[in-house]
Amino acid sequence: MHHLVGRLSALDPEASESLRIVSYFDVLITRGAGLDGLLRGAAVLSGTVAGAEIRGRVSRRDPDGRSVTEAGGARRSAQMSHGDWTVWLERDGEPGPNDEMIMERLALGVELIEGRRRPVSGFDAVIDPARPLAERVTLLAKHRLDPSTPVRILATPADTAELGAPSAITPTRYGLLRATLDVFGKLAPPGPVGFGTWVRADRAPESWDAAIVALRLTDDDTPAVDASELGAMLLLAQAYDPRTPHEDVRALAGLDPRSADVLRTLVEADSIRSAAELGMHHSTVQARHEALTHTLGYDPRSTIGRMRYIAAALLLRLTGPVDRGHSQQM
Repeated sequence: MHHLVGRLSALDPEASESLRIVSYFDVLITRGAGLDGLLRGAAVLSGTVAGAEIRGRVSRRDPDGRSVTEAGGARRSAQMSHGDWTVWLERDGEPGPNDEMIMERLALGVELIEGRRRPVSGFDAVIDPARPLAERVTLLAKHRLDPSTPVRILATPADTAELGAPSAITPTRYGLLRATLDVFGKLAPPGPVGFGTWVRADRAPESWDAAIVALRLTDDDTPAVDASELGAMLLLAQAYDPRTPHEDVRALAGLDPRSADVLRTLVEADSIRSAAELGMHHSTVQARHEALTHTLGYDPRSTIGRMRYIAAALLLRLTGPVDRGHSQQM
């Protein structure tokens, strides 16, 4: 993550700052921070007082982390409300450049806390493999679903709008994501989405796990990925532990962008000579091929080498920012 932020800082300072804010709140939430912790984080990032009102109770924190009880003279420069709660930032002047992003992540955190507070109606329990089966079946009944009903779970970024179906913002190894229940196969959210496999409703955690994998495989060219289309590759992805990347994955992660492009073309091209589309002389491509074979520890143009490259490229997409450490996108 630090590597990515550093690269983005040089290209787009605003984008890198947004990434810092998202990462900051995701860490707070995945570590179980409560309302005070979220407000302290929002106050530190914004440099001003952050507040929340939940079911009539007001909490406010200043940038030093101290509770603010006296009435403030500053207006609410940014505010978001949902149901029984409202969150805001207090400023005398114009909103800060990152106030909107800070407010969005603070609101997501409060929404998650409120969802946990009401476990009886919380959809997150349906997809939690740690919950006893009997508890998940009971919750399915509250959603009027028979345990044998075919369902699939959709994975989308946490800030994706609700789709009129049961959903919950859920911490994952890749940060906060929104899980949505799909019964009829007609949900089509905009932007990146991973579709889980169709399973019995009482096996929803399996579909959620597959949906997360599918979401990680999306990109600008392929904004929607259906886990059921991955075939046997899904088993490989689900067995992979991103906390301990395989050496093949580490080797790919360490390549510079140009080398990565050359490698991809070498794997996909019919011959070394046909790789001339790279705009390099045949002898140069041959030299690059030899150098990459030495770096990777296998020939990427051999049958086994192609298999290793395809598997490593897939797993690289599943290696999160904290897990990868040396290079990543999120």
